[in-house]
Amino acid sequence: MKKPNESVVFKSVSGIVVLLVVFSAIVSVIGYKGFTDALLEQYSDGALLIADSAALSINADEMDSYKNSGGTTAEYKEVWESLDNLCNSSGSTFIYIIQPDLTDFDHITFLFSTINKDSPYTVYDFGYVRETTNDEYKQKYRALYDGTSSHEIVIRDKGYIETDAHITAMISLKGSDGQTKAILCVQRQMDDMTMARRGYVRRVIFVLGLLAVLVVIGQSFYLYRVFLRPIQRITNEAGRFAEENVIPESKLTESIRHKDEIGVLAGSIDKMEEQIVSYVENLTKVTAEKERISTELALATQIQASMLPNIFPPYPDREDFSIFASMTPAKEVGGDFYDFFLIDDDHLGMIIADVSGKGVPAALFMMASKILLENLALGGLEPSEVLTKANEQICKDNKTDMFVTVWYGILEISTGKVKAANAGHEYPVLSKNGKFEIFKDKHGFVLGGMEGMRYRQYEFEMAHGDTLFVYTDGVPEATNGQNEMFGTDRLLEVLNAEPSAMPKILLENTAVSVGKFVDNAEQFDDLTMLCVKRV
Repeated sequence: MKKPNESVVFKSVSGIVVLLVVFSAIVSVIGYKGFTDALLEQYSDGALLIADSAALSINADEMDSYKNSGGTTAEYKEVWESLDNLCNSSGSTFIYIIQPDLTDFDHITFLFSTINKDSPYTVYDFGYVRETTNDEYKQKYRALYDGTSSHEIVIRDKGYIETDAHITAMISLKGSDGQTKAILCVQRQMDDMTMARRGYVRRVIFVLGLLAVLVVIGQSFYLYRVFLRPIQRITNEAGRFAEENVIPESKLTESIRHKDEIGVLAGSIDKMEEQIVSYVENLTKVTAEKERISTELALATQIQASMLPNIFPPYPDREDFSIFASMTPAKEVGGDFYDFFLIDDDHLGMIIADVSGKGVPAALFMMASKILLENLALGGLEPSEVLTKANEQICKDNKTDMFVTVWYGILEISTGKVKAANAGHEYPVLSKNGKFEIFKDKHGFVLGGMEGMRYRQYEFEMAHGDTLFVYTDGVPEATNGQNEMFGTDRLLEVLNAEPSAMPKILLENTAVSVGKFVDNAEQFDDLTMLCVKRV
């Protein structure tokens, strides 16, 4: 049984209600702020007008006289009565005159203090001294005395305050010498504003609730008629077809004639059912074809593997050198290859190469390149000549613009002298004095990349116990799940862990280390290595 909150109508209506609430909240906040700002401006202007009116009845030059009068003289009482009358007639809560402590403005002294007769608060006595309310008041008192401001406004309607929300207007009372003698303050309670804001919030909530109810009722009815009922038909048909896998007697488009997206969906379901039935009929043929291709690829893998030297040790009667090689393709067949062969009893030819691309095309190109290079090498040519002639032949018949990187070397077994040439391949790694290091040889361009290329040859020597390690880029560029490459530094670290080991052990250690580094990440490139040690 489907729960109500799982219904499409419920989710759609809920989404609309949420959007309505969000929109209403935004509009309410904007209106609330504008409403409050307008009321505050009205309160501020009114308080300043009252303060200006009160200042007309006060002689600022007499402030010291008022202060010394003790609040009992006729002149003092006359001013106080004027302020008191204005306080009650204007609806103000307080009208008072203060003198702050000019040293640090931490305290204020009340000279005049009147209160509205309807106010529940208590008036401050003449000469009453109290601490300044907070730093905001200090700054405003200072500004009025410094002359940087002639009037200030303080609004207090948040946090803990002694009275209800109110606004205080302050003006400086200046004497004939232009100096501020005291500060006149008018405080007005903001009861009307508070009540108006509460009424505004209540109205918004009421209207929002009413709209939500109307939307839920109207939208539910509309969505069921226009949206949910056709969707239920489509859902039921999809479930039936999933179980029976049979074309229905009547199509969905015969009962759902909408021109909108629902009609398109119904037509798509009808078409999908027809295509699935057709697909199922063809699936058997496709599966059989796939099995045939898999069988042929497996045979191609065997053929490719059989073309590479794969019996080790290859020369069991030779004790003056040891050689081992391996190739692990990224797919069923690969484009990397290695080869080694005795040109004569004292010269060992060694090839490692990497064809551009992967899969069957690279494997075919690889086999053709291997045969060509081996035939040229067995003809007794120097490494540079082998690569030059191979490049000419590949460029001549290269219709697919494929290329191959090659390192080819000839080891003179009796002396340890090596002649080699490099056609864009990775640097070899050479062990000298028991430590493997990258041997940065002379690079030429890849074979098949450009006609007329000539390749330079170089030489080096291998003493007894030295080891040569060559490889394809699948080793240093093996990548783990964090997109980090294995790199030549890790390769050297693995080789130097057992620098005197035999070639088979070195290759096995490298393969294990690369496998651990890559972990479960997919192998993107062939992994090919060849290693020879002069014993």
